[in-house]
Amino acid sequence: MTEQQPTDHPPGVYETLDERGMIAQCSDPEMPARLAAEKVTVYVGFDPTADSLHLGHMVPIMALAHFQRAGHRSIALVGGATGMIGDPSGRSDERNLLGLEAIRHNVECLKTQLGRFLDYEGENAALMLNNYDWISKMSFIDWLRDVGKNFSIGYMLGKESVRRRIGAGREGDAVAVSDEGISFTEFSYMTMQAYDYLHLFDAHGCTLQAGGSDQWGNITAGMDLIRKTRGEHVGGVTLPLVTTASGEKFGKSAGNAVWLDPARTSPYQFYQYWINADDRDVEGYLKFFTFLSVDEIDSICADHAAAPEKRAAQHRLAEEVTRGVHGEAELAKAIKASAALFSGDIAGLSADDLEQVFAEAPSYEVARGEFGEQMAVVDLMAHTGICKSRGEARRLVKGGGVYLNGERVADAGDAARAEKLIDGTTLVIRVGKKKYHLVRVGGG
Repeated sequence: MTEQQPTDHPPGVYETLDERGMIAQCSDPEMPARLAAEKVTVYVGFDPTADSLHLGHMVPIMALAHFQRAGHRSIALVGGATGMIGDPSGRSDERNLLGLEAIRHNVECLKTQLGRFLDYEGENAALMLNNYDWISKMSFIDWLRDVGKNFSIGYMLGKESVRRRIGAGREGDAVAVSDEGISFTEFSYMTMQAYDYLHLFDAHGCTLQAGGSDQWGNITAGMDLIRKTRGEHVGGVTLPLVTTASGEKFGKSAGNAVWLDPARTSPYQFYQYWINADDRDVEGYLKFFTFLSVDEIDSICADHAAAPEKRAAQHRLAEEVTRGVHGEAELAKAIKASAALFSGDIAGLSADDLEQVFAEAPSYEVARGEFGEQMAVVDLMAHTGICKSRGEARRLVKGGGVYLNGERVADAGDAARAEKLIDGTTLVIRVGKKKYHLVRVGGG
């Protein structure tokens, strides 16, 4: 719940986030004034359960960046220890536990991705820390004596993330404990995250934690631990969990996460995700995922409303977010590939560009010896299995429905020539308006 905000202070980062719809809950009605008047240290945690962050992490990443831009100190905490346990918040099953080496590898990958948005240098440098560095040094006895004693079972059972996993109803209902519900390992997760907040309070003067709205229970656990053990009041804010207007989980494309690592989701595919954003979502996405001013976003959306068929807002969104995640050079490639695909003229694309553009299209390999200096198009289509037979291929060509590297094949006797291969290796066959096939020529 976002509390009533005082208005007798200059606007600060809280107002910036709030006007962009990026505040879900706030622990303290005086926080807006505090953030406008003084520099604070804020942290957000990221579990290194994969070697890439995905679009679901973008709201907390952007929030940290806004804090740093406003002059506050931002800490990105990567959970090398907590990532080996697994947060039960928002989940109905237990995570697979990763080994230490896998976690270390993932931590390094995440540091690079976060570095696109956070500046690790300068007077107000952001920090990236790993909670394995302090939690791993504690024995189980240390943990029980110094941390566990501050949490009652009743307090922990009252957290929504735990109640949901053990099958409990609403607050006040009897707790229905099930052997299938939650392990002791995950049950203890909130104590680890709470201790992180305490450690960062002691070591770095951190007085604010931010996270997704499903993290409210973990955040307040840390606030309570600091109050009990240090007698100090610290704060917490949560950020909205984004869903699309159609009700789908944000950042999912055809059942797959949209990743920030270009090896998992190519810059072209990343760019296309935003180009295809629903008109109902685009204004919110511009506010969440870009640093454009709200006034500029309002202007973009007004122009979009006047001519929605141009999808100008989606194009601006795609440009801003792709530039932020992948850089100017990869953005330029994505725009070039999109324009080429739209026009059908793909001759100017490289083989690497084609691999990105047609990553989901059927692909085929043809030996260099079989292809030779040229190969009849109908033979090539039958050989690769694009068509069941040469006869079917001839009918498609005669019907004007076959294109080779964007050019219509005029005659059934036409050939694909070696000098026309893109980068000497690749060609694209389109059948009809949208059925693309990638053919690679190589080997013996």
